[in-house]
Amino acid sequence: MPGNRMARRTFEFGRTHVVRPRGKHQATIVWLHGLGDNGSSLSQHLESLSLPNIKWICPTAPTRAVTFLGGFPCTAWFDVREISEDSPDDWEGLDASAAHVANLLSTEPADVKVGVGGFSMGAATALYSATCFALGKYANGSPYPINLRAVIGLSGWLPGSRSLRNKMEVSNDAARRASSLPIFLCHGTSDDVVPFNFGERSSRYLSSAGFRCVTFKSHEGLGHYTVPREMDDVCHWLTARLGLEGYGS
Repeated sequence: MPGNRMARRTFEFGRTHVVRPRGKHQATIVWLHGLGDNGSSLSQHLESLSLPNIKWICPTAPTRAVTFLGGFPCTAWFDVREISEDSPDDWEGLDASAAHVANLLSTEPADVKVGVGGFSMGAATALYSATCFALGKYANGSPYPINLRAVIGLSGWLPGSRSLRNKMEVSNDAARRASSLPIFLCHGTSDDVVPFNFGERSSRYLSSAGFRCVTFKSHEGLGHYTVPREMDDVCHWLTARLGLEGYGS
């Protein structure tokens, strides 16, 4: 209603692309693109990976005005004012995107392990989903419904990093869920968009908040992009953590 400040914004997400498993379906991963990208280009890249037992779901973010880009409209999972830990987080946008991911995973078979990963802003959204899983709720208080089994963040950062530990300390259930969730972070030392120390500090913030299964891997000389050796690391990590068959076949 006009004038109702409590009314939530509605977000129109773009097209979702799916890469179906070539072998036995053991896991489903939602993979989130970076700022200005889309799910189509990602799905083509993920299709080439030697992970025959994973179904990849590649959604496309809503097109919105992004403050960081001077209000220029492009695909973005949430609004960003600046790439800084001091910049206020767009909780409404983060909640909407994390809920979209959860909805995409909600219809997967019960015996299939589910997870979320992403690059840059997509990685930030994946890590935010990890905190929602641990806390059992979104920032708006609605319950988080998915049992995440793996989270991956490439060249990203952790939204709400400084307040996470305090939120986690009030719930034994949150600590239990956090301690059991495997998280894999990678970051290039020459990243000139999301600085390397953002990724490094995100790992430390997660660990100090009770996430005990965090792996952080640095890539010397890597900028703000992915390379085959980084995706090989992702493949090996997913295979080991989710007990997948057939890697490299």
